[in-house]
Amino acid sequence: MIRPTTIRRLLLSVCAVALITGNAVAAAPDTVHLHVDAQAQGTPFPHFWEQMFGSGRASLALRDDYRKDLDAVHRATGFSYIRFHGIFDDDVGLVRRSPDGAISYNFSYVDQIYDGLLEHHIKPFVELSFMPPALSSDPKALQEFWYHPNIAPPKNYAEWDAMIGAFAQHLVARYGIDEVASWYFEVWNEPNIGFWAGRPAQSTYFTLYDHTARALKAVSPRIRVGGPSTAQAAWATAFLAHAKHDNVPVDFVSSHVYGDDTASNVFHTSENIPRRDMVCRSVDKVHKEIAASPFPHLPLIFSEYNASYANLPNVTDSVFMGPWLANTIRECAGKVQIMSYWAFSDVFEEQGVVRNPFYGGFGLIAADRIDKPSFNAFAMLHKLGDTQLKTGSDSALVTRRADGTVVLALWNYARPVGKTASYTPGEPHGAPKRFSIDVKHLAAGVRATVWRLDETHGNAIALFDRMGRPDSPSRKQIAQLRAAGKLAAPEQVDVRKGKFEISVPPQGLVVVELR
Repeated sequence: MIRPTTIRRLLLSVCAVALITGNAVAAAPDTVHLHVDAQAQGTPFPHFWEQMFGSGRASLALRDDYRKDLDAVHRATGFSYIRFHGIFDDDVGLVRRSPDGAISYNFSYVDQIYDGLLEHHIKPFVELSFMPPALSSDPKALQEFWYHPNIAPPKNYAEWDAMIGAFAQHLVARYGIDEVASWYFEVWNEPNIGFWAGRPAQSTYFTLYDHTARALKAVSPRIRVGGPSTAQAAWATAFLAHAKHDNVPVDFVSSHVYGDDTASNVFHTSENIPRRDMVCRSVDKVHKEIAASPFPHLPLIFSEYNASYANLPNVTDSVFMGPWLANTIRECAGKVQIMSYWAFSDVFEEQGVVRNPFYGGFGLIAADRIDKPSFNAFAMLHKLGDTQLKTGSDSALVTRRADGTVVLALWNYARPVGKTASYTPGEPHGAPKRFSIDVKHLAAGVRATVWRLDETHGNAIALFDRMGRPDSPSRKQIAQLRAAGKLAAPEQVDVRKGKFEISVPPQGLVVVELR
């Protein structure tokens, strides 16, 4: 008879081996059978999830670490646009009022910000915010962010119109209309939840939008303008009805949502929508509202989204983000033109100066240029092709590139666990998932190249937990964390007559390239 203590030791040994090999210990794994035709026609699969990223306020774009992180994300994803708050905030210095009441403009920092982006091969997605204090109707209407932007309506709409016109004219003069016409101009940020002090919020925002859109179009009808830039997927129907009724220009619809937004706030229901589905349920809602509007073909841009708005280390810092992101791409495909992950970097100061590199920040890259698992998820999913092939699974994406290479994303979604760490060994966490894959019409000699993201692959936070989560890591620890966060080297797997198997641990993401 084996003693209970011996059994426990054996189980612990198996756990240790499983963690080393990247496979979680659990009951017999679920098996997903995928049957793929490599030569099937498929459907277009544009990379809508990696065309744009969000970031902190505008003045941060002047920082060296911001630009280094920008380059790193651009190399990984090839993204084209960046969005940030506060191009009109006082620290950018655009607007000044002299003692005699005259308004003047200083474009020095505006130029340095936009020049820097373009030099790094990124175009601005211009969020027209917030209110310059010199134009504000209420100097005390300050939002709670650490840098306290002014959120009041303008004191005088003629002055606001003049500023918008001068801003647009300057951009066209500096960069040319062909360049500026390739940007997007979004009016304000989340006027429905506390970033706008006008009352009633909706009608006063519509007044702001009308003035802004018309002032931009007066400079050039080629400038693209849109809104309502709402949180919680709100106001699209009313916004488009207003634009039609008042003949106001609108070139795209934008909104935001996060995985932990509630059904009561987004859908006005009492249902419980899980984190994995909230973003794309919201995208589907606005997609349908546009289709039913007077402008059924307008592009939809979700200019902010993430799995959480609440700074949860076990969510946004963890390997959970791999399956969450892959599933979000699967669910949202075909319903949205651009989705902007908030945010590309933790060079970010909404809650103040960053105190700990893994505090649940929104960024793909933590402070001190440490890649998070979310960065590796984006880098891996960038490898997907631009044609989607059919699969009946909710845990897989199968695509084909223009050169015929088949690329699969496979994942094992499991809910976040713990309060800080991404995974505690021994904590109930779900079972591994085995994928049995059969691909027809593959060329002879094809091999599978496999990239992994999970607890033991591309996961800096696991090392950070073992370090005791120091607020101020030493330079040696930073170097170790940077190395631990790098995307793991790929594996090679044999493919026999188009068939192979892959095992994915809970919260794991795998990308397979069949070349």
